[in-house]
Amino acid sequence: MKIITYNVNGIRAALKKDFSGWLKEINADIICLQEIKIEEKLVDKALFESLGYESYWFSAQKKGYSGTAILTKIKPVSVEKGSDMQQSDEEGRVLKANFDVNGVSFSVINVYIPSGSSGELRQEYKYQWLEEFEEYLEKVRSKQKNIVVCGDYNICHKEIDIHNPKSNKKSSGFLPEERKWLDDYEKKGMIDAFRNFNQEPHNYSWWTYRNQCRAKNKGWRIDYHFVSAPFSEYMTDCQILSEVVHSDHCPVLLSLSL
Repeated sequence: MKIITYNVNGIRAALKKDFSGWLKEINADIICLQEIKIEEKLVDKALFESLGYESYWFSAQKKGYSGTAILTKIKPVSVEKGSDMQQSDEEGRVLKANFDVNGVSFSVINVYIPSGSSGELRQEYKYQWLEEFEEYLEKVRSKQKNIVVCGDYNICHKEIDIHNPKSNKKSSGFLPEERKWLDDYEKKGMIDAFRNFNQEPHNYSWWTYRNQCRAKNKGWRIDYHFVSAPFSEYMTDCQILSEVVHSDHCPVLLSLSL
């Protein structure tokens, strides 16, 4: 089974770059999208149906902003929009799908964690979001032990995950408080799937459009699959698909054997 996370930075823009052709080629089972930037009523769901996907969309109230979606070839048992975090739900940041495959029940939680790069107020909200999400996830884990939490976390965890750790030590996305949150997240039994298989440097999932950073591979690894420890036994591989270009991010692919 293949699960992809991908911040598309606008689904309409991605579709203009043959996103649908890539979907057909990659043939993933579940695809979690962030920053869809579209109202659900404007989505051409028939296009995704023609490629074999049911699609579920959680749009932000603000037009052209944020939002998440799940495309799936595996029919979910149920889909839940939001996490009862008011501002987060207004921005369409958490979308959960529950599945049962070969007798194994599991949940895929698609998250788009806020960026704090626009200023102090958003950075404070980011800390609030992280605290509220911890509470939400504990409630989920009290009922379901098999979980994948994938998406754009907007945090580089360790120095290996960013091309210029020294100059970015005071940058949102690489602040000590944010990195500690991921430390604590792992201590609670959430496993970074990519680092479980690959400890090599220079593996990134986002590059600024400025200064040819993608061509020079000066990036940040901020897109993750975190897998709960009980579910991690099913993981077989995790890859960053850096050659795929529809966005300033690239997809990350988790493979599991159920």
